[in-house]
Amino acid sequence: MPDLPTPDADALAHSARLRDLIRAQIAMAGGAIPFSRFMELALYAPGLGYYSAGAAKFGAAGDFVTAPELGALFAECVAEAVAPVLRQLGADRDPPGAQIVELGGGSGAFAEAAIKHLMALDAMPSRYAILEPSADLRQRQRERLQRELTPAVFACVEWLDGPVEAPWHGVLFANEVIDALPTPRFALRDGAVLEEYVRLDGDDAFAIEDRPADALLTAAVRHVERALPAPLSDGHRSELLPQLPYWLQAVIGRLGAGALLFVDYGHPRRDYYRQDRKDGTLRAFYRHRLVDDVLARVGLQDLTASVDFTALAEAGTSAGFEFAGYCSQASFLIGNGLEQRVQAHEARAADEAARYAVRQQAKQLTLPDAMGERFQAMGFARDVEFEHAFLVGDLSFRL
Repeated sequence: MPDLPTPDADALAHSARLRDLIRAQIAMAGGAIPFSRFMELALYAPGLGYYSAGAAKFGAAGDFVTAPELGALFAECVAEAVAPVLRQLGADRDPPGAQIVELGGGSGAFAEAAIKHLMALDAMPSRYAILEPSADLRQRQRERLQRELTPAVFACVEWLDGPVEAPWHGVLFANEVIDALPTPRFALRDGAVLEEYVRLDGDDAFAIEDRPADALLTAAVRHVERALPAPLSDGHRSELLPQLPYWLQAVIGRLGAGALLFVDYGHPRRDYYRQDRKDGTLRAFYRHRLVDDVLARVGLQDLTASVDFTALAEAGTSAGFEFAGYCSQASFLIGNGLEQRVQAHEARAADEAARYAVRQQAKQLTLPDAMGERFQAMGFARDVEFEHAFLVGDLSFRL
């Protein structure tokens, strides 16, 4: 695409190293690897993948903007939603003390704002843990939180190498995490389910080829089709995460009483697999631009696919949690104190320019053509009340 900024020499060299690693993996696999494996390497290869390397990802200098990077409003509304859950998990629990586990902490902006507001609400958990696979992002988060929090509060923050192994109670939160899970891609041809693989073409460049899908992916596609008004058409190509239930149970760990909260962009199943999305939702982002070629600029561009929220609802309930609610991000934020938070920030603003910035932040979070409708929130609960967080704009009938 002609309007894409040209990577500098260091970035090109970095991408070339990752490209060589993926080529070696393809050779070791006999000529092709599943697209999900390609996506995993492109995003998470140690020291080389998009989320593992040191380039800026978030904000104006990166490739995309997440809700927490806009300001504190998003995190404060999430804190308002989960504070009642944390209060329900008092010291009489075994083990005592509620915890928050945040999956993928980004720049640390969410943790900073959420912790400060939980402190103001007198609902600070005994531990705030961040499960962050990127060593570079983990260091950035640590530096930010150490700088912005008091030493006593910072001492409650911990970084995890994996899910909590010991029994725990509390809240698991993930914003824009599921969309970045390496996903298989499938295609239908002559009634058969095929899986996308990545191979090398005659110019040693990455190319897609279809191979017969295994039993797990085939069964998952047929499960989806049974829930649709009509079977998927021949040639339909999309994403599907048959491993989502296993991933969810793994990241929950040994969570007892508590809540799960996910915010991401996506669709209920019937919308996800509509005929007008017959090429799926997979896309790439580079410097705030949508990129069609998902095989290009490995390590330099983000790869993402929308979330099937019906699949997420199935995964959460199969993990032993009660479904708590599903609504748009706009409804979730409005139902959890957005208006009050805007008023509080405007009251503290130094001048009209600062007040204007607060209002613009709220618009970006809630307007339908911005983040308000494209992003949705879904929650689950076990032995706690969490339905209060989803009282506005219920969308569960669409699942």
